[in-house]
Amino acid sequence: MSSGENKMIRRRLAGAWVSSVISITLVLFLVGVASMLLVNAKGLSDYFKENVQVSVMMRQEVSEESAMDYAASLDSKPFVKATRVVSKAEGVKEMTEMLGEDFLKVFESAPIPVSVDVTLRAEYVTADSLGLVREEISASPLVEEVVYQQSLVEKLNTNLAKISLILGVFVLLLLFISFVLINNTVRLNVYSKRFTIHTMKLVGATKSFIRGPFLGQSVFQGLLAAFLAILALLGALFFVRREFSRLFEVFSLDLLLMVMGIVVVSGVAICLVSTYLVVGRLVSLPKDDLYY
Repeated sequence: MSSGENKMIRRRLAGAWVSSVISITLVLFLVGVASMLLVNAKGLSDYFKENVQVSVMMRQEVSEESAMDYAASLDSKPFVKATRVVSKAEGVKEMTEMLGEDFLKVFESAPIPVSVDVTLRAEYVTADSLGLVREEISASPLVEEVVYQQSLVEKLNTNLAKISLILGVFVLLLLFISFVLINNTVRLNVYSKRFTIHTMKLVGATKSFIRGPFLGQSVFQGLLAAFLAILALLGALFFVRREFSRLFEVFSLDLLLMVMGIVVVSGVAICLVSTYLVVGRLVSLPKDDLYY
């Protein structure tokens, strides 16, 4: 075999190895996205639930100072995450933006009372819990009315339950597809070296000896692909943070490190298992079957 043919073979093998790494990287990126959604499912659910606000309308005679004291007392409640006092001036401004400047002309004085916007903790944003919360808040003599969109809460909880189920099925399906794709990619890469494996077998090399270099390469290949996939995932998260900064608040460093670990372990484990099985099969093949 001439040196030119050797160079051509090496280029083909290098091209196959690079394309294999790229394919595995893309699959591991999808695994990372799925894992990110899975481990942050509760955080995403809590994020949407805590965007539901309860408006506490105070009585007309209640002053802003009294409303602020009452809001401070609500902050100590286990179901309250945050409170914000809306002054009469702010209330009038909001109503003017919604209904127009002419709506106040029918009143001798501004009918908008001081109110308190209450953000509840996610675990209390259910139909039953909100009923109990409304009863407790309404018990105060300072409170005129407690307002929240019950239909919105019910739809939110129903949709989140459906999304969680669909997400779970999607993640399991994606992990299965990822294993199949990576397994096929590794198998094609190793199969391109079947004649090298046959030559090693002819000189008396054992299965474990033949597998050794391939397993070492598969570990390196899995680590490299996982590293590239993590870089792509971090790039995607950077975009999310820039475009949807509030949504990014649900992601924590601990969960991000967990996702990175899942990507690395998945890449190395699948590459190792696939290489081990494929090399073992090729070693057992008779010479004539290597040409098919």
